[in-house]
Amino acid sequence: MSESLLTYPPRPIRFVHRGQVQQVSGLPPTTSVLQWLREHAHCTGTKEGCAEGDCGACTVVVGELDDETGQLRTRTVNSCIQFLPTLDGKVLYTVEDVAQGSELHPCQQALVKEHGSQCGFCTPGFVMSLWHLYETHTEAPPRSELADALAGNLCRCTGYRPILDAGQAMFQLPRVPRDHSADIAQLQARQPHQDGPLLYVGPSAIHGGHAQRFVAPRTVDEVAYWLAQWPHARLLAGGTDVGLWVNKQFKDLGDIIYLGQVKSLARVATTATHLEIGATASLETAWAALVATWPTLREIWLRFASPPIRHAGTLGGNIANGSPIGDGAPILLALNASVVLRHGQHQREVPLSAFYVDYMRNVMTPGEWVESIRVPLPHPSRPDTVRAYKVSKRRDSDISAVCAAFALQLDGPTIVSARLAWGGMAATAKRAPLAEAALLGQPWSEATMRQAQSALAQDFTPLTDLRASDRHRQRVAANLLERFWLETRPDAPLEAEQVQVWPASVSGANP
Repeated sequence: MSESLLTYPPRPIRFVHRGQVQQVSGLPPTTSVLQWLREHAHCTGTKEGCAEGDCGACTVVVGELDDETGQLRTRTVNSCIQFLPTLDGKVLYTVEDVAQGSELHPCQQALVKEHGSQCGFCTPGFVMSLWHLYETHTEAPPRSELADALAGNLCRCTGYRPILDAGQAMFQLPRVPRDHSADIAQLQARQPHQDGPLLYVGPSAIHGGHAQRFVAPRTVDEVAYWLAQWPHARLLAGGTDVGLWVNKQFKDLGDIIYLGQVKSLARVATTATHLEIGATASLETAWAALVATWPTLREIWLRFASPPIRHAGTLGGNIANGSPIGDGAPILLALNASVVLRHGQHQREVPLSAFYVDYMRNVMTPGEWVESIRVPLPHPSRPDTVRAYKVSKRRDSDISAVCAAFALQLDGPTIVSARLAWGGMAATAKRAPLAEAALLGQPWSEATMRQAQSALAQDFTPLTDLRASDRHRQRVAANLLERFWLETRPDAPLEAEQVQVWPASVSGANP
C-alpha cells in the first residue's frame, strides 16, 4: 500500500459549477446536491418535488472526463438523492446554465412555442432532460425514444403532448451546441495529481463530537485499506437507494466509503465464457451490455426506473441491497449469474441463487462486498430463449408488483434447461424449483406450460401489500408464464406487438 495513501490530508469537495471551481467544506457529507444548490449556491431554479428520485423536478446534468477521449461525458441525475461529495472532480450543470446570456436555448424556446410549461414547477427538470438529449443527439430521435428519455420527469398538469412536441421542435431550430472546452480545462487542471483522492470530514456537531467522514478511494486496494480502517463504514455507489435512507428514513449513515471513483469497478468486459459487470457500472451501462447479448430484455431495461436513476444507480448496488421487488435480481437469476465477493485480497464466487438467505439478508460476511457480477454467455449452438416481464401500476418509473424472468433451452422439442425467476413473490427474489421441474424433459407445449402453472402455486406464498394482493400476484405470475409460452411456442409464436398494449414503444413508431 502506497505511503501517500496513508497520509493524504482531508480536503474540501471540489467541482466545477457555472464556470468556476467550487470548494465546499463545513457541510455534512450527506448534504444533497439539491440542498447545496438551493440553500448555499442560491441557484433556486432546480426544484424539490418528491425528494426520492421519482418526479424529476430536481434533474441536473453531471459531466466527467472520459479517460480515453479526453472529452466530457454527461448524464442526467436526480440532485435530491446525490450526495454532494460525489461531485468531486466533475462538472455540474443546472437550469441556470442552459441559456446563452439573454437568449433562450432551443429546448427552452421550443417549450415556450409549443406551450410545454403549465404550472411550471416541473419545467426546470424537463429543460435539463431535453438539454441533455439535445447535447447528445444531432437530430430528433423518434417520438417513442423521446418519451423514454423523459420517463424520469413527471408533469402533474398532464402536459406531456406539448412537451414531446417541444422535444422534436427544438431540433428544427438553429443548432446551438455548447462549448465545453473551458469546463474540460478546469477539470484537467485538477486531475489527478493536484487533488488526489477525496477525504472529506464533516462538522463534528453532527455526531455529538464525532465528525462524519467520506472517502473516495481510487483503487480496489484502497477500498480494502479503508474498510480495514473503518470496518463499520457504509459503502456507497450510485446512492439511488441509500439517498432515500437519509431523505425519507432520516438514517445516520456514519462514515462513508464511496466506490464511484474506482474506475476498475465500473468496467464491463466480455470474456470467452461470461459477461463481467463491475459493481459500480451504472444501470444504464450494465443493461446496455445485457441487451446487446439478450435483445429480448430491451423493454425491461427501459422500464427499469428512469434515465436519471439508471445513470446514477448501479446493478451491483441493486443486487447487494437485495430488495425482493428489485428488478435486477430476477433477470440475473434467470441468466444463471453469480456474484464475485471480495474481502481484502480474497475473492469468492457465489451463485446468485444462493446469495440471498432471507428478507434483505445475504451470505456476505462482515467486511465483504460485491466486486462484480458474472453472467454466463449463451451456448453458441443452443442458446436459451429468454424473456422478462414487469407488472406495475404505472408503465414507466414504477416499482414492480411482480417481475418475472424466464430462460428456456430446448433440444429439439424437449426442454433440457429451465430457469424461472420471480421478484415480488417472496421475501427474496428467487427461482421456482417445482415449476422448473415440471418443465424439464417435457415438450414445450400448452399442456407442459399448464403443469408448470399448477406447480408454481406451490413454489410461492406471496404477501398482500399496497402494490398487489396475494391472489393478484399468484394469478399474474401464472399469466406471465402463459404469455412466455405464447411468445415462444414452437408453432405460431405471437409477435411482441400481439401480446402487449404498447405496440408503439416496441416498434419505434410515433405514438
